Amino acid sequence: MISGVVDSVRKKLGVGSDVRDVDVVRRDLAGGRTLERILTDRLQGMDNGSGSPTVHQPGSYYGTSTAVHSAVRTLAEAVSRPKMVVWREAANGGNRVDRERVGPDHGLQRLLDRPSPSWDSGELLREVEGSLALWGVAYLALSQNEGVVDEMRPLHADNVRVVTDRGRQIAGFLHDDGNGREAYLPDGVIWFRRYNPESWFGGFSSLVPARIGVEMGDEALRYNRRFYLNSAMPTDVVITNNEGTPEEVERLMEEWDSRVYDPLLAHRPLVLGGGIDMKRLGSNQDEMEFIGALEWSVEEVSRAFGVPKVFLSEYEDATLSNIQVMEQFLWRNTVIPELKMLENGFNAVLVPGFESDGEKLEIRFDLSDIEAVQESQSEKAERLSGLVKHGIMTVDEARGELGL
Repeated sequence: MISGVVDSVRKKLGVGSDVRDVDVVRRDLAGGRTLERILTDRLQGMDNGSGSPTVHQPGSYYGTSTAVHSAVRTLAEAVSRPKMVVWREAANGGNRVDRERVGPDHGLQRLLDRPSPSWDSGELLREVEGSLALWGVAYLALSQNEGVVDEMRPLHADNVRVVTDRGRQIAGFLHDDGNGREAYLPDGVIWFRRYNPESWFGGFSSLVPARIGVEMGDEALRYNRRFYLNSAMPTDVVITNNEGTPEEVERLMEEWDSRVYDPLLAHRPLVLGGGIDMKRLGSNQDEMEFIGALEWSVEEVSRAFGVPKVFLSEYEDATLSNIQVMEQFLWRNTVIPELKMLENGFNAVLVPGFESDGEKLEIRFDLSDIEAVQESQSEKAERLSGLVKHGIMTVDEARGELGL
């Protein structure tokens, strides 16, 4: 009876059977409680570290900072470019292993090509990478049919809470977007997260180390805009020894507004009458190093997100040669490690449900059409050719290294 209740809840939620604390779940479900209620109760009063260190509305930075927008867009577009391909390995007598693509009709390949009716592969990957860049975490909810995943859809990172049990193991996930709450068991979600030294259960947004620089650049832009729109401050003012009457003060304010308030008239010298001294009021734009503050903000974003400045609309020193070098740097040092992390997550959760006896499946990103890594692939082929020539590797081993 209890087992049937658990299975029915799993079927409703689209989750599998591998749950670390299944006995606790069974007992609570037998008492008439839903999985949502169980996870909600555990979440209350729990400091589970489910998010990145404080960053004020990460999504807002995407819309207000040109550098952040460019960095996130560059990473999301790069990650979505290569196709996810399912490879099959099967023993072919002796020590040789055949490796081939499974083809478009294989269930796992169909899932990767069309994760859900509303999301194609590219859209899903852009959503995942954008979430990782801004929030440090990304979640994909899974729907299952007879124990096999047949649909994936993204969950907004800011609406998901990770729930742990008393042993600090993952008990499940709660998603609440204001329109209703959804509960998921651990195997009902693919959970990607960046390393976070402050929490085992939360990711680390790239915005955290860059936030001060981003906000400094944003404030510099806002100040500069307000300066030209609203400034009534003349660059120089003449001081008199006369004590002004209320009428003189009023006349001064009228003259002030009429002569320097308009952006087309700003910074004109203002004579108050009988002046004997000149004073400089405030700082001008050069003294505030406005351009330098913006450049420093872009550099901070570049370092934090691992995206060279040339891809953040910083083209001053760009040449065809160094753009190609920077693109190779971007892929080798930022994008490819990101793809490996995604591969590991997809393989760990999706592959076991699609493997049959005697075969081994593996999901890999196909980089053969990515120009920025072609040179490195050529160098790798040349290196492997030398190893084969000297008898250090076999031809089959070299082909395997090249994904052939």
